[in-house]
Amino acid sequence: MAALKRYQHYINGEWVDPSNDEWIESYNPYSGKPWAEVPRGDAADADRAVSAAFKAYTSGDWPNVGATERGALMRKLGDLIAANSQKLAAIEVQDNGKLMAEMGAQLGYIPQWYYYFGGLADKIEGSVLPIDKPDTFNFTVHEPLGVCVAITPWNSPLLITAWKLAPALAAGNTVVIKPSEYTSASTFEFVKLVEEAGIPPGVINVVSGYGNEIGEALVAHEKVAKVSFTGGTVSGTRVYENAASGLKKVSLELGGKSPNIVFDDCEIDNAVKGAISGIFAATGQTCIAGSRLLVQESIHDEFVDRLITLAKTAKMGDPMSIETQVGPVTTPPQYKKILSYFDIAKEDGAECVLGGSKSDDPSLEHGWFVQPTIYTGVRNSMRIAQEEIFGPVLSVIPFKDDDHAVEIANDVVYGLASGVWTQSIRRALEISKRIQAGTVWVNTYRAVSFVSPFGGFKRSGLGKESGQHAIREYMQTKSIWISTAEEVPNPFIIR
Repeated sequence: MAALKRYQHYINGEWVDPSNDEWIESYNPYSGKPWAEVPRGDAADADRAVSAAFKAYTSGDWPNVGATERGALMRKLGDLIAANSQKLAAIEVQDNGKLMAEMGAQLGYIPQWYYYFGGLADKIEGSVLPIDKPDTFNFTVHEPLGVCVAITPWNSPLLITAWKLAPALAAGNTVVIKPSEYTSASTFEFVKLVEEAGIPPGVINVVSGYGNEIGEALVAHEKVAKVSFTGGTVSGTRVYENAASGLKKVSLELGGKSPNIVFDDCEIDNAVKGAISGIFAATGQTCIAGSRLLVQESIHDEFVDRLITLAKTAKMGDPMSIETQVGPVTTPPQYKKILSYFDIAKEDGAECVLGGSKSDDPSLEHGWFVQPTIYTGVRNSMRIAQEEIFGPVLSVIPFKDDDHAVEIANDVVYGLASGVWTQSIRRALEISKRIQAGTVWVNTYRAVSFVSPFGGFKRSGLGKESGQHAIREYMQTKSIWISTAEEVPNPFIIR
């Protein structure tokens, strides 16, 4: 058996072994076999990485790199990602099982975040305030926070890294990235481009390992000023609690149980495609999955029939094949979790009209494949309608009218995303206003852009990623007062 490819931590511009000399096997979800090893980092490694980032922020070359030059370095990094996009995409497919068709396009798009925020770096301006105090000049400046920790998930490692890293660098911070222990390889491959781009050592560091062994140590480290986390709500809550003890700034992009709402005046064929995209793309392993399909009663049966017909054509297989439409589940624990919900749905009385089990294709027996699954007769109170399954499992819920649709859509603890399918501009605007979610897509689904802010309401998280809002998450505002008075007034009272 060939030796597994072994990765190392990237700290202060150097490749280093974990302090405990322990490693984690990384598995290919399609074959079910290990293909690489990543460091099993611990608190000592967290301290090394944060200390390197802190030194780079306070006394290295980075503080002397002006905003315009930072932008130029980021654009160069974007160019390098573009030049290596297909290589990076192939590694992500091998590591997390998502489709090459999607990851190739995604990696080709990722450079735009570095271009956008690179261009924004020298356009963050303070203000001169018309202060109400005589003989006083007052203005504001926006400054970086310091060391930022970025904790990324296993479903789209490099895309989510870009969402965090690009605004953090543009603002002038230094960063420690902790990818998921299941999918660290692409981040280690990506960081090889950092030195080539000319970014000083210590500005970007990457360490891997389990959340309770190195992740919590990063979050709690006294020199960390900001934590950005993408992942499950339970883990995000723990991050929030641990960061609170140090009063660190936190942004969280967590779970979702998004409603995809189909009205009877929609273009049915387009809405069917939107429903498929919302839940079966990425094998349903996306926080924005439209896992609750709300269909108006007057078209419910016709819509479900068309939905099943199209879903049956979905081809499962090798994610590297351009013909594959549904790939494997990324991790064994997630695979088992999804399968467990089939029993839960049956107990709750939902009707399975498609799928409902692992793949029965003998050619896929070694991978972690789950059949695209559709349930009808679902009540919004059922667990499959309330809990994030994070897999290709769709709950179809009928509704009567606009008010009923909004009531069902908002009756969940999450508020990340939503979809609305209608030809009425009045209805589109009104429903979008009433839905409690950070993103509303009308007559489309699962679209993202470097220009548009992304983030959830309620238990789906805090803060925004992408767009101009994102860079503010990585800066702090300072107010500067200058007195021009010839004589200091009464020193015993506040001015």
